[in-house]
Amino acid sequence: MRIVFIQLCSLLLIAYAGAAQPIQKIQPAFWYAGMKQETLQVLIYGKKIAQWTPTVSGQSVVLMRTRTTENPNYLFLYLSLRGAPAQTCTLTFTQGKKKFHRLYELRPRNRKPEDVQGFSHSDIIYLLFPDRFANGDPSNDVVAGLKESRVDRLQPGARHGGDLQGIINNLDYLASLGITCLWLNPVLENDQPTFSYHGYAATDLYEVDPRLGTNELYATLVAKAHEYGIKVIKDVIYNHIGNENFLIRDPVSAKWVNQWEQFTRCNYRPSTLIDPYAAPGDTRRTVAGWFDTHMPDLNQTDTLLADYLIQNTIWWIEYAQLDGLRIDTYPYPYPEFMNQLVRRVRTEYPNLSMVGEVWDQTINHIAWFQKGSPLNRRGNELEYLFDFNLYYAIRDGLREPFGWTTGLTRIYYTLAQDFVYGDPYKLVTFLDNHDVSRIYSELGEDFNKWKQAVTLLLTLRGIPCIYYGTELLFSGFANPDGLVRQDFPGGWATDARNKFLPQGRTEQEQAAFDYLQKLIEFRKGHPALQTGKMRHYVPENDTYVFFRFDQRDVVMVAINTADQPRKLDYARYADMLQKHSQAVEITTGVVYADLKNLEVPPRDSMVLLLRR
Repeated sequence: MRIVFIQLCSLLLIAYAGAAQPIQKIQPAFWYAGMKQETLQVLIYGKKIAQWTPTVSGQSVVLMRTRTTENPNYLFLYLSLRGAPAQTCTLTFTQGKKKFHRLYELRPRNRKPEDVQGFSHSDIIYLLFPDRFANGDPSNDVVAGLKESRVDRLQPGARHGGDLQGIINNLDYLASLGITCLWLNPVLENDQPTFSYHGYAATDLYEVDPRLGTNELYATLVAKAHEYGIKVIKDVIYNHIGNENFLIRDPVSAKWVNQWEQFTRCNYRPSTLIDPYAAPGDTRRTVAGWFDTHMPDLNQTDTLLADYLIQNTIWWIEYAQLDGLRIDTYPYPYPEFMNQLVRRVRTEYPNLSMVGEVWDQTINHIAWFQKGSPLNRRGNELEYLFDFNLYYAIRDGLREPFGWTTGLTRIYYTLAQDFVYGDPYKLVTFLDNHDVSRIYSELGEDFNKWKQAVTLLLTLRGIPCIYYGTELLFSGFANPDGLVRQDFPGGWATDARNKFLPQGRTEQEQAAFDYLQKLIEFRKGHPALQTGKMRHYVPENDTYVFFRFDQRDVVMVAINTADQPRKLDYARYADMLQKHSQAVEITTGVVYADLKNLEVPPRDSMVLLLRR
């Protein structure tokens, strides 16, 4: 009877609160007990809510302070949760004789922090666009009340209807390819009038876009992926949000957005943060310029905003049980904030991996951002970065003539500069992504060059990332971007072909899938390609040779870009070959019993596992 009475009181309390209170949003809607960070910021949004006086009742929950801004529709509560168990607290708001209550839940943590493993050298990352991969639930293609209310698969900038259920339905496909880690482009609500499909202009940082699914379905996707042994990386953006976000439409504070007398676009030059001769105005445009007219640039030096963004990240990690973060436009927020973010996340989840997008043209400028780089004395905290310079080197090196600094030599020189990184093995490598042209198109739709590119990706140091469809020779140039964010055939019930299945592929597409699958399987089974040492030789005669090795295995990789076969000089590689008598080429199964007469076929690759 006592339990029934308490539940009845709770229902009446909620009903009263809904009828009498001005609150429209509370963020985060709930939190977790037992977090390392014992102070919680709670954003309260509602008409003139700042005019109400809050109090909190709950076991070991203390209201430390409140913060307001020039907008009376926002009120920030800072709660101390030291020693607070999982429970339901009561927030009470008083204004004169008026009073209302809201319940606030502290939930038990979903997992132990040490159970979060993050991604590592042993993983194969797969990047996909949720709106373009598969439509598992056509009923959410158009959601009433949202500003973009159409689906048009013929328009590269429109929504196409892909969703989270579509990804869940095709996890078996990813597992069959050998994928161990899934990176989704942003899934949060993007209630923008146009181009809302890409997700990079969030309008609510705590809600999944309803055209993709729900928060609950997102957590289900992560759980289902884990059942397949696939980790999940969330794409996060701290530099900007959408101008239709309620935080912008009813501005929290002028301090939350970098202000200019007139629209000023970011110059997209991370080098200005490092350049000893940089003009102050150029540096300011890098960190304070707007990414686009509909993407207000956030001022993370404001402590209220910094707390809000960091807590949002931690909330999603705990709620969805994420394994990693991909940080968009990493150099454009203020560096001090980014270091604070990494430290806070690492405090809660010591093993969770975070990789930053630093898109710059030189190796030194990217290396500067990595923890432990000898180039940086600021103490940057980020360990993982995308290797844009190796991407450029592979792309250009395979499509230009061989020369002193061109062709395969370009790849050699790029890797020869790895000493500037804190740890080059913690670079995420790739051949294409959602912002650049498809590698198959960049290489002139030359299948042999494509094979050489993926061979390099899967055998060089770093953590390989595959853009969806690369395994099936997807093509397209990024002009506009939507052309390289195409639908995956078979993801829609009306598609004429289903490339998720072998019978839906052309002979060459199946050959590409099989080739990449074999490389992935071999890499996963041989730590020499994950964490092993590397030795490479200056390219000569259109040929680049390198070895990956550890105490168990030695793997030899040879790339020949010439139109004629190239015999390898045994004497030159004798330091690595002399203890071995034969080798097996892992993509063909061919056994080579005479290592002194190895020959690389024209415009081809060889991946040899050496045997004693």
